[in-house]
Amino acid sequence: MIPKSLKGFNYFDGDTLLQDFLAETIPDSFNNYKTKLSLFGEWVGSEVEESADYSNRYAPPVLQPYNKEGEKTNNIIFNPLYEKTHKEAYKKGVIGLAFKKNPEPHLLSFVMGYLLSHADISIHCPVTMTGAVAYVLKTIAPAKLRDEFLPLLTKMDGTALSGGTWATELHGGSDVGATTTIATKDGSTYKLSGLKWFTSNANSGIAIATARANQDIKGSKGLGLYLVPSHLENGKPNNYHIRRLKEKIGTKGLATGEIDLENTLAYEIVPPPMGLKAMMEALEYSRIHNTMSATGTHRRAFLEALSWTEHRTAFGEKIINYPMVQDEVLKILFFLEASFALSAEAAVNFDKTLKYPENKSWLRLVTGLAKYQTAEWAVQAVKDTTEIIGGNAYTDEFPMARIMKDVYSLLLWEGPANIQAIEVARMCTGKNKIGFNIYKNKIQELTIDSEKLWPGEFTIIRNNLSVIEQLVSAMQKDTKNISLYARKAMAAMSETLAIALLCKKAACKKNKNNDFRYFLVAKGLVNLLHQEKKPGTETVMHKHFFELLNYKPVNTL
Repeated sequence: MIPKSLKGFNYFDGDTLLQDFLAETIPDSFNNYKTKLSLFGEWVGSEVEESADYSNRYAPPVLQPYNKEGEKTNNIIFNPLYEKTHKEAYKKGVIGLAFKKNPEPHLLSFVMGYLLSHADISIHCPVTMTGAVAYVLKTIAPAKLRDEFLPLLTKMDGTALSGGTWATELHGGSDVGATTTIATKDGSTYKLSGLKWFTSNANSGIAIATARANQDIKGSKGLGLYLVPSHLENGKPNNYHIRRLKEKIGTKGLATGEIDLENTLAYEIVPPPMGLKAMMEALEYSRIHNTMSATGTHRRAFLEALSWTEHRTAFGEKIINYPMVQDEVLKILFFLEASFALSAEAAVNFDKTLKYPENKSWLRLVTGLAKYQTAEWAVQAVKDTTEIIGGNAYTDEFPMARIMKDVYSLLLWEGPANIQAIEVARMCTGKNKIGFNIYKNKIQELTIDSEKLWPGEFTIIRNNLSVIEQLVSAMQKDTKNISLYARKAMAAMSETLAIALLCKKAACKKNKNNDFRYFLVAKGLVNLLHQEKKPGTETVMHKHFFELLNYKPVNTL
């Protein structure tokens, strides 16, 4: 049984889904990580939860742009709990472990981000961008920049700097190719001038920024990517001005600002026309963190729903025993398992692509699909949990109010759904439909065993593939109106991939242990996505409700 309050809950020890995944994915090293992740999960449930609640309700960050002598400082004051928690995340290796001399897989960082988001997206967001900046420095930046700045982001002694990714401008939003920030060469360095409109983690020690080094070249081909330190070698602040901090709906602990670059010192990471491509490498990294964050938030909502229904009595009965409540809890659970499958596929393929670069196209595709769909399902899960709990969930005394406000950030960060849809569409409608063919082959690979086991149960996958191919063909024929079909195609692709991933797991469990639990999960997801409302379809789910809930085997249907 889940405790009545999740304060102090160990989010790793209580997560059978995560532990099973890690044991199956990295069996040789999982035991080496268990203690570390258990301590991390305990810390998230205690100190991070306390900090999140305090920052949200009482002490958001405050900008102090000047000191008492009138000198520009760009100082952002955080409450001590947030500052301590933020530093502690890096000390525990959330970034450093993946970049040390003998690095651990990036999967470990993504999993730690997933755990963090059970309590505070405002801590996970800076972690996300720090990892992205570190990855760009490690893989793209010139050796001199890498050797000087990468260690500052990856230290695990409590003094690590955090990172920022500055791309968004007032007039362009997600259209990074419309960047107007100018990069002017100044000896061996550059000076940047322009306004970055939405800079999360505005107090970052090291940021990367897109800027136009050649004003004669319009669009993305004129962009380079530049490293911007917060302070100069003499210890003085770099020459930029934080106009103000955004007053946001959620993620109250996180400082998000508008930054005027005023002949700001910067170092070139890559020149035009490579700037946007390099920034996209950073965004791809942080998109995986975003999808893990959405899944972590989704699971927190699921746990809050369980906690409430297991302890709440209405009309003389624990409400978890009412079939209608069970339906709602199962809905959150089935989408959670689908979300986890998508985010795990993206996370695992990041490390795989480092070893096998030919896997890059699949990584890009699955990351876009997972980033979109997991955020959508997280928002739905938070809504459903709020409704289960009722009016209490709408008060700041309960954590759901904070989670409700924070979850919407996951729809927007690293590119909203329309941007993901256009990127996915371009991959699938290119020469010879390479992206779609990779996708189709992957779906067929994932479902070959379940097709043999349950030939009539998942025909929806074949039907969906046919619809997706029609949408892809329509986009190829009508390239001027690609956006007319793109989002429909992305939604169908992400849902179908989630079903296929669950089918793969269902077949493996059935063949190995004669366990039908994951068959029921896959079937439940199909019913939810395709509006199965005929009487009788819910009976088997309720019969095995507590096995589904507690990850117990289902050996007979």
